[in-house]
Amino acid sequence: MLDAVLPPLCLGCNEIVSAPGSLCVSCWPGFSFISAPHCACCGTPFVEDLGSGALCAGCLVRRPRYHRARAALVYDDQSRRLVLPFKHGDRTDIARACGGWMARAGADLLGESDLVAPVPLHWRRLFMRRYNQAQLLARIVVRTTARRDLRLAPDLLRRPRWTGSQAGLKAKERRRNVREAFDIHPKWQPQVAGKVVLLVDDVLTTGATVEACARVLQRAGALRVDVLTLARVVRPAL
Repeated sequence: MLDAVLPPLCLGCNEIVSAPGSLCVSCWPGFSFISAPHCACCGTPFVEDLGSGALCAGCLVRRPRYHRARAALVYDDQSRRLVLPFKHGDRTDIARACGGWMARAGADLLGESDLVAPVPLHWRRLFMRRYNQAQLLARIVVRTTARRDLRLAPDLLRRPRWTGSQAGLKAKERRRNVREAFDIHPKWQPQVAGKVVLLVDDVLTTGATVEACARVLQRAGALRVDVLTLARVVRPAL
């Protein structure tokens, strides 16, 4: 009766589908899911297999502060139709499907992590948005994995300094903008040393935000910091 009144709709186009939180047969092929082969460090997809441990040009020039990053989707016009309503339009129902995709994309990272922490929002941003989309994703990711010893640390990181929007800023400007913008909640400080921390966010663009978070965690003694996002920007090869 509920399905008759409120039928499940496709996340991409709002057509009726068989199960909640799924894509219809027309939308599914349009989403660019990331799988191997990809850069061993940042997860940028490769057109062809370059061998185990191969790095992209960007990571060869400047290795990120995090150890590895993985994403479920390429951030393009199609995936933007999911990300923007989820991030800015109160479509928190999208988190369930997206978190499941992320758990599959980051299975190797989840298998080695001790703590899963969302990238935090400044309190002003959280007040305006009313939820942290990274925290919703992190919760689904932890619930999806079969590991029972994997611990969600929703307030591991804090964002005490207001940085404004990163949109429109170049990579160096983004790194400068988020420098010293994060810290660790005192209650988690003793538990970070020697741990592998998995950072969760919605979109990986230049990596400035997650690298600023990784720097704070490394200073606190984290053994390794990995990154898992719903989508990532893929720049065309030069």
